[in-house]
Amino acid sequence: MAIVSSGSQKSSSYNLNGKTRLLDPKRLEAETKKRKDDSLRPQCWNEFIGQSELKEVLSISVKASLSRQEALDHVLLYGPPGLGKTTMALVLAKELGVECRITSAPALERPRDIIGLLLNLKPHQLLFIDEIHRLTKVAQELLYPALEDFRLDLTVGKGTTARTREIALPRFTLVGATTSPASISSPLRDRFGITHRLNFYHLEDLEKIIQRAADLLGLSLSAAGSLEIARRCRGTPRIANRLLRRVRDFATVKENIQTVDKSVVDESLKLHRVDECGLDQTDRRFLSFIIEAHDCGPVGLETLAAALGEESSTLETVVEPFLLQIGFLKRTPRGRIVTSAAIEHLNFDESMRVSS
Repeated sequence: MAIVSSGSQKSSSYNLNGKTRLLDPKRLEAETKKRKDDSLRPQCWNEFIGQSELKEVLSISVKASLSRQEALDHVLLYGPPGLGKTTMALVLAKELGVECRITSAPALERPRDIIGLLLNLKPHQLLFIDEIHRLTKVAQELLYPALEDFRLDLTVGKGTTARTREIALPRFTLVGATTSPASISSPLRDRFGITHRLNFYHLEDLEKIIQRAADLLGLSLSAAGSLEIARRCRGTPRIANRLLRRVRDFATVKENIQTVDKSVVDESLKLHRVDECGLDQTDRRFLSFIIEAHDCGPVGLETLAAALGEESSTLETVVEPFLLQIGFLKRTPRGRIVTSAAIEHLNFDESMRVSS
């Protein structure tokens, strides 16, 4: 399988107070470059751990398309960042035995970008577009006939001399990835034959992912050590691999560490201020402010943003989702409320209860 990258993929990670978060599920700038340990990425179904329902659906479709010698139907994958949408596209191409051409929507700003990409496709080739919800309106309209009828409609000339030219395209498979499926226009979304959400990973799957990565990195990691990393990675393989690399760095510098156990993992991640629930300094600062300054809430989002010096959109889309997921935060019409579980975790006085 050949992998072809089209355009530039810029990092979409954010900075908080001038620092990039270790627990940011989005791909960091350093991770967009070629790494010596890129082999951590699974290459086939057997190596891809988790997402069993999605794998079953796609494996059936792959076998059916191969038996009919047809291109696989278009696939739309959505879900939070870091769960393996790009990896799944590469595995699909590998299983189909075709090339995978990779690009991202921000790299397709002009009509000629998407036109050139489509004209250079080969029969049954797989085209992967990341952040597909960010495609321009013109690019989406060019994709409509390309996805449905495998043709490209171009307008040649201007004014009274303008005429439409129809160019046939080879049958190909588009795999789109997005973290915001609602932002994709209905006509484009309806042209995908397979639409599936990637969910956060179970603890057991994360342990297997971490242990596999440790073996590939040549790191001796105990079962308790892999469990400890799994507990702190927010259900996201990308964060798990990132934490594992930081643990490996710590173990490399320290002397006389033969096997990385729970104590080594705990000591190394404490340096990065990642606690046993997967909270970092930003999360604790967010929760502590609500508890101390507003008696556990409720408090409005704009008030939080102004007090913490962050944009409200950053707090709402990046900081809050995980806190809501683990039950440390509640969103109400009156504002944000910190739960008793968060108070207990942060070791605040038990008399500080959530406001009614």
